[in-house]
This record gives sequence, structure tokens and C-alpha cells, in this order.
Amino acid sequence: MDGPNALILAVIGVTMMLAGYFLYSRFLAKKVYKLNAEFKTPSHEFRDGVDFLPTNRYVLWGHHFTSVAGAAPIVGPAVAVIWGWLPAFLWVTIGTVFIAGMHDFGALWASARNKGRSMGALSGTYIGNRGRNLFLVVIFLLLLMVIAAFAVVISGLLVSQPTAVIPTWGALIVALLVGQAIYRLRWNLVAISSVGVVALYGLILVGDRYPVELPEQFMGLAPEGQWIVLLFVYAAIASLLPVWVLLQPRDFINGIQLFIGLGIIYGAVLLATPTVVAPAYNQHVPEGTPGIVPLLFVTIACGAISGFHGIVSSGTSAKQLDRETDARFVGYFGAVGEGLLALGAIIATTAGFQTIAQWEEVYESFGAGGVPAFVEGGASIINSGLGLPAGLSATILATMTVLFAATTLDTGVRLKRFVVQEIGQIAGVRIGTGPATAIVIVICAALTFSQGADGAGGLTIWPLFGTTNQLLAGLTLTILTVILIRKGRPFLPVLIPAVFVLAMTIYAALVQLFDLFADGEWLLFTLDVVIIVAALWVLVEAVIAMGQARRGEREPEDDVALTPEQRLPLDR
Repeated sequence: MDGPNALILAVIGVTMMLAGYFLYSRFLAKKVYKLNAEFKTPSHEFRDGVDFLPTNRYVLWGHHFTSVAGAAPIVGPAVAVIWGWLPAFLWVTIGTVFIAGMHDFGALWASARNKGRSMGALSGTYIGNRGRNLFLVVIFLLLLMVIAAFAVVISGLLVSQPTAVIPTWGALIVALLVGQAIYRLRWNLVAISSVGVVALYGLILVGDRYPVELPEQFMGLAPEGQWIVLLFVYAAIASLLPVWVLLQPRDFINGIQLFIGLGIIYGAVLLATPTVVAPAYNQHVPEGTPGIVPLLFVTIACGAISGFHGIVSSGTSAKQLDRETDARFVGYFGAVGEGLLALGAIIATTAGFQTIAQWEEVYESFGAGGVPAFVEGGASIINSGLGLPAGLSATILATMTVLFAATTLDTGVRLKRFVVQEIGQIAGVRIGTGPATAIVIVICAALTFSQGADGAGGLTIWPLFGTTNQLLAGLTLTILTVILIRKGRPFLPVLIPAVFVLAMTIYAALVQLFDLFADGEWLLFTLDVVIIVAALWVLVEAVIAMGQARRGEREPEDDVALTPEQRLPLDR
């Protein structure tokens, strides 16, 4: 029996997410987080032009959206559809509206209300130093997984899709020029955006015509390893530069370009109206496929709820928030953007094949699909709907994926640098920006090349990403709950999703723990034990803090107002 028209899924999904932004996020802004446009944000209070900088909300949204998105909202859904398109569709749409948007928005607000401190630092304030130390352990391991694994993913794409090389690296030059135009020359933001996007798509056309391949061997490194070294060098430099020089403009232009890419995908769906060939619920999954509950809820992380988002919200975005009211657009709508990407991945990997037999051939085992299925299926839909050549369509989607992953990579290095410096403060050692960055790169490179010169070691601990990421999301929600209780605010919109996310994730972590033990994967087993124990300990501390908060006095508000001179002069 034929499946539904993919256009129906697109219309329902997009409508739900936009309704979430216009309706639910407004409720959160007014009743739960109670945003104040006059509140003096950390970007003004600690402005240094490097990490703290008041930023136009559209520019900041571009940074936040592309930093949180990465490759995960493509990989997760593109793997999870093996259970059928319906479970993935429901988790992405409902998760985006009621959990992801609220989580990202809340972490951004909480950090801005607390001098731009990270969720790790806030855990010390609201649940105690012991909980903070354990929270930092989880964050440290998660960022290690993200940086190492994304370097491997990007290098693999640059090798398999050499047509994406020129637009990927050329985008950096465009971003540097855009940063100068915005902050030095004060040019009109709309004009800058238009020129920047045209330049990026021009680079895509050039890249499609002139693919770039690295030599088979250089200093003992395969092409994948060579790209990884270059990526780490780039990420280190980018994380040290002031945010306005590269990070903000690159993410802003990438964000617009990537949203155009989503427009191309959805426009192609509108014109091609492809049929979903995958089953709604797959009753004949390949042998060895784990049960859908609880694995669905950790396989699809980014695109439904992700702990990494809380680190970005409280690590870089909160330090650039101009007005507190901008948190709704940056945080919640950033999650909507990622939800739309995850939805696009579901459609591409279930309606981008001609027959169920072709789909089953790709999804022959659990873990199959992923980015290649997204690129192949999406390119087929674009070719059918818009008439673009299949090769150019694949280049557009591969470049989209690489740019998403690259922005997450260097933002991750900057965030991990913050974590290393926080750990140093706890130990009574002041670690400078340069040394902290060097420590991050050395640790990540050691993991990445631990299995050989091709950098495959970067994926060694990646199997723990799903559960670690979702545990961090659940813990972030519990800290938000404590904050709201202490302020006398409604907290059930946060607490209920926290209970659900933690229940599913702890269940999944225990299932994974027994599997690792049975398979003799002792490194992963040990790390999984450390992560589970740390998370459960933080959770116990948080529950105790909730009880104390309900019995204690309410926390006073600190509504220090901005002066007229501190208003951001950029176009709003």
C-alpha cells in the first residue's frame, strides 16, 4: 500500500512548529520566563568585544541556529526512520514545539539572568558545588564526543563530495568580509545578507565544477586525516578570534544560506509531491535492530531535544544577547529551524526513493542511512521537483551538511575552552585563553588519531553521544525547574518534559550499558558507568534543591535597566 504524500507531512510539520513559535513561545515569554526588554544583559555589563558583545538578534539567531544544528538533526532522523516515518515525525514535531524550543529558550534566559554563566556554573549556584563538578564531567565528555566525531564526519564528506570543498572553505572568506561590513563599515544588514548569500551560492557553483581532492598520502596521513588536521587548526584559530570577526558573520550568512537550502528542499517537495515509500511503522526491521522504546528518543536528539543546545545557549549565545526579549526569537526559533531540518531529513530519507525495495536496500541494518541517505534522497527530490542536476543537488546538500557541522565544530572548541577554564577555576588554577584552547585541541586530536592516521578514533566514544546528550538535556531542564521554583514562576511546563526525557534516557543508558558489557566494550562500558553515575547524582542533588526551593524564600528579581546610550544601533 502506498504511503502518504510527503507534502502532507511537510505542511503538518511546518504548521505545528510555526504555531509553537507564535503561540507557545509567547506563553513561555510572558508567563514562565517573564522577559524584560529593559534588563541589562551580560553582553552590555561585561562587553569586551571578544566573547561578550551586544548583537543584532538576526545575526545572533544565525550564530545560534547553525551552532546547535550541526549534522545531528540530519543523522538522527535519517537513522531513526528505520522504525518507520511516523514515530520519527511525531517525536520531531512534538519534541520541537514542547521540549526543544522551551529548553533552548530557557537555557538562554537563565544564563542571561546570571551574568552569562554556563549551565555547568549555574548548577553550582542552584544545586551545589558537588552537583556542579559532576555536571561539568558530563559536559566535558559530551563536547569531546561532538568535536572529535564532527571532525571525522566533515572530513569524510569533503573526501566523498570533493565538490563541497571550495564552498566550505570559501565561506570563511565571505564571513570575514561580512563581519567587517557589519561592524566596521556599518553597512545595511539586508544588503550585506543578500551579497553574502549570492557569494556563497556562487561558490557552490564553482565547487560543483572544480572539485578539490587531497593527495592519497601526505606526511603519513590519508586524505581524511589531512582534512582533520586542517579542521582542528581552523577551529582553534576561530575559537580565539573575537566573535564579531568570524563566528557571528559566518554563522549568520550560513544560517540564511542554510534556510534557503531548506526552502529548496521544501519547495521541491511542493512541486514534486513525492510519495513516502517507507512504512509508517516498520514491523519488519532488520535483524539486530534495537527496540524503538527507548532508543528512538536518544537516536533523534537534535531536532527534538538536545543537551548540546543548552551548552551553546548558555556558553556563547547568552554572552551576545542584546535584549532579554531577543531570547525568544534566538532560542525558541533556533530550535524551530533545527526541527525543520530534522523534518526535511525524514522526508528526504523516506520519500527520496522510488520504491520500498530501494529504501530497504539502504536500510539493511540499524545505523544505516544517515547523511548519505539524506544526500541521495534529497537530491532525488530536488532533481524531480526543481529540475536541478542530480550532481549539483548533491553538492548543495553536502555543502549544507558540512557548513552545519563546521559551525558546530568551532563553537564546540570555544565552549570546551570555557569548560577547561571553569575546571581550572575550581582547581584554583587560572588557565589563559590560549593554553585552554591548546589543551582542548590536544585532547580531541589524541582521541581522533588514537585508532590510526585516518582519524577514525574520533568515533570511538560516539556510541555514547545519544544517551549523554539527552541526559544533559534532562539535567538542564531540572536546573531550570529549580530556578523557576526559586523565582516563584510556573514550572510544570519545564518539569513534565524533564521527567519524560530523563526517564527515557536513563532507560536507554541502562540498556546500552548491558549491551556494552555483553560485547566486552570495556572503555565504553566504563565511560557509560561514569556518565550514568554522574547524571543520577546531579539529578538527586537537583531534586533535593527543588524541595528546598519550594520551602525557602523567593529569589528577588534583578532588573537593572539599560541606559539609552547602551541600545544597540544596528537595524532591528
